[in-house]
Amino acid sequence: MAKATKDSTVSNTLKDPHDWKTGDEPMTGAQKSYLHTLADEAGEKVQDSLTKAEASEKIDELRSHNPRTQSER
Repeated sequence: MAKATKDSTVSNTLKDPHDWKTGDEPMTGAQKSYLHTLADEAGEKVQDSLTKAEASEKIDELRSHNPRTQSER
């Protein structure tokens, strides 16, 4: 994910997930699929009951520790 600088304008794609209007809704199918892929690779279990915001944060966390996704950043 791109980092915003002091002088740049932050787009709504860079909002904190907890500021999303729909962040408390259940995670999307795409989030669920990607989250489970990353969790499987990390040897972790994840709950299917996460919200969109929680899933986004967990995806970011798992990506930051995954050698395969390190080059995508």
